[in-house]
Amino acid sequence: MQSENKYQPLTAKQALQLAAPHTWAASVCPSLFGICYSRLMGVPLGPFRAAAVLAACVFLQSAVNTLNDYVDFVKGTDSASDNVEVSDAVLVYGGIDPKSARNLGFFYLFAGLLSGLAASAGAGPVPLLIGAAGGATVLLYSGGPLPVSSLPLGEVVSGFVMGGLIPLGTAACADGKLHPEILFYSLPLIIGIGLIMMSNNGCDIEKDLRAGRRTLPMILGRERTLKLYRFLTVFWILLLLVLPVLLTGRRGFLCGVLLLLFARERFRNILALQLRPEQRVLQMKGIVAANIFGNGALIVTLLAAVLMEALHA
Repeated sequence: MQSENKYQPLTAKQALQLAAPHTWAASVCPSLFGICYSRLMGVPLGPFRAAAVLAACVFLQSAVNTLNDYVDFVKGTDSASDNVEVSDAVLVYGGIDPKSARNLGFFYLFAGLLSGLAASAGAGPVPLLIGAAGGATVLLYSGGPLPVSSLPLGEVVSGFVMGGLIPLGTAACADGKLHPEILFYSLPLIIGIGLIMMSNNGCDIEKDLRAGRRTLPMILGRERTLKLYRFLTVFWILLLLVLPVLLTGRRGFLCGVLLLLFARERFRNILALQLRPEQRVLQMKGIVAANIFGNGALIVTLLAAVLMEALHA
């Protein structure tokens, strides 16, 4: 590791790279889903609350990405030999002080908490409690004596917190009430985001074994992980075909059309890969693209339904 006086100052470009904008879809899609769902259920968020919810999700996602990179770097988990891109491994290649990344992560976390408080102002305790659960998960995801990212529960926790709690909290910001039914309709988001974690851990089995991390793919092994990965991907696609119809009626068939036109190749690509270390970059790009175009088709369908309702109002 470089001596402290040889570190380079953290630049704005590196701060953005640590935030990893290419992963923001994992938090933006659930928040947009919650905003559209609330509107369809007759409890719309105002423009200010909607913008605050989106800002909170982006900042908290950036905090997770930054703090995760910091912890992995200082523990020696990430290195130049781990099949990571230069733009996705700022601490490995950038020559910056790791403390700068840690402080940036806490800044993103603080900004996310402020945005969350603004979104939930006047809505009562329910959105605050949901937000507190999400914030605690951000801190425990990479840090603490037993980080969530090092446990077999990582896929479930990341999928549920981001894909489930974000829509749940967004809907609660609208009217201060708990809407547990939204978790059912959020299943495509929960699974898609959980598969991002599984893609990363599936490609990093050997590295995690050396680091002493007990991830789900490490316990299952690559062959069984691949079978589970493909089953969940197919189930994800089926949910994207069925749930929009249940939620919006005939308008929901638009989701299937969008999947056929824009997401088919993305899903085909991730199903063809083998979760090998040398495929890590392709696998991660592929699963993020599948989330953007797959869950994005769901969001566009809901937006179309919202617009149609507004036109007929």
